[in-house]
Amino acid sequence: MSLVKLTIKGISYSQTQNGAYALILNEVDGERKLPIVIGAFEAQSIAIALEKEIKPPRPLTHDLFKNFADRFDIVVKQVIIHKLVDGVFFSSIICERDGIEEIIDARTSDAIALALRFSAPIFTYKNILDKAGIYLKINPEPGEEHHDDVLSTPETFGAAENPAPIDSLSQYSVQELYEQLDAAVQNEDYEKAAKIRDEISKRES
Repeated sequence: MSLVKLTIKGISYSQTQNGAYALILNEVDGERKLPIVIGAFEAQSIAIALEKEIKPPRPLTHDLFKNFADRFDIVVKQVIIHKLVDGVFFSSIICERDGIEEIIDARTSDAIALALRFSAPIFTYKNILDKAGIYLKINPEPGEEHHDDVLSTPETFGAAENPAPIDSLSQYSVQELYEQLDAAVQNEDYEKAAKIRDEISKRES
């Protein structure tokens, strides 16, 4: 299976769900986005690592891990998002010490927070991106604005009028879910898009 390199596009937060964040990953040589719903602490840790100027007064957990690894000459070489099961992404951290490579299981949000601190590349397998990647409309219609760069900084989303409750997805057919997925992507509601995508994945697996 071939690996696809990813970069971090940004983090979005929801006005409709407390503590819900979406981490948006970009494929380097393509146009697909991979949204991953993460918790508030991990979102904060990733955001701080992205903003190089921000230094918390005391080290966060991921900073502590980095300091610990530096002290004992452990280097994170890369992170691989290697599995997707029922909407849950599984990741591995590839580490090296004294020329010996080790693979450590990790939550994807933790793995990415550490990859940023070690300047390590992030990869996923092509079949995972084929299954969970979302295409944005690259060429907007005349008169439409194009906002592909909205996630370069944290951006609110999910504030559409009368949004459909995410918990009620089970009542829709797969075709209706695909239509809702398209609408969520166009509205840049990545949290909802990720949840709809995961519901489709469960039904089709």
